[in-house]
Amino acid sequence: MNTTLATFSICTYLASTLFIARDTHQNRRQHTPLYLAWAAACAHLTYTAIAFQQNNSFNFSFISTASLISLIVALLLLMATLTKPVEKLGIVIFPIAAIMLALELNLPEKPHLLHTHNWQMSVHILTSIIAFSLLNIAALQAVLLAIQDQQLKSHPPKRLIQSLPSLQTMESLLFQMLGTGLFFLTISLISGFIFIEDLFAQHLAHKTVLSIIAWIIFSSLLIGRLRYGWRGKTAVRWTLTGFVLLLLAYFGSKLVLELILKKT
Repeated sequence: MNTTLATFSICTYLASTLFIARDTHQNRRQHTPLYLAWAAACAHLTYTAIAFQQNNSFNFSFISTASLISLIVALLLLMATLTKPVEKLGIVIFPIAAIMLALELNLPEKPHLLHTHNWQMSVHILTSIIAFSLLNIAALQAVLLAIQDQQLKSHPPKRLIQSLPSLQTMESLLFQMLGTGLFFLTISLISGFIFIEDLFAQHLAHKTVLSIIAWIIFSSLLIGRLRYGWRGKTAVRWTLTGFVLLLLAYFGSKLVLELILKKT
């Protein structure tokens, strides 16, 4: 059952990606890619829910965590497409979700289960994952914005760029994503300081410090946008810098400890 669900999800993610690429090449917008992506994400979600039920907890090993976050990113993107023209980001997000799920299916790891189910820890973990996922989408949006700006200035843009909204709309979407992501990151940090007994123990020190620095960067960027009208390359650089710090915070130690040093 689990293998069938995962295989269906992987194939449907990839099919959605191909349809988005085709529609982009033909400069049209259809709903079929999004329907496929919703089917893929729902199958991915069901697969994750069954695994949770079997373990009576989420598995927070490196690959399983990456798969869970890729699922949240895909779902957030799909929800955003209901009101915003951001479906082109699926060309990057959906294949990554398929790859992460395929790795989870074919490279089983020793489970790293969290047996603390109090609501405080649940709030911290949930807001952390949502913040990272939203800022992940913002980082991809920033990359797309940078490519769009460069293409429009240098030479006639390619079809992908022509199919995107205007630069002003893309920038507005970027800052909306940043603002929402920062909101959840703030809740995550506050809940961590309040509810985790020793935030600088158990390999959490670097995560805490890097997350705080990322929070400062994103906050400064939003303040700069409001007070000084920061945009363009400045917004892209600050967004990508903050996201890289969060990437290191969330996955740096897990990569070193679990995949390189083989420690739990």
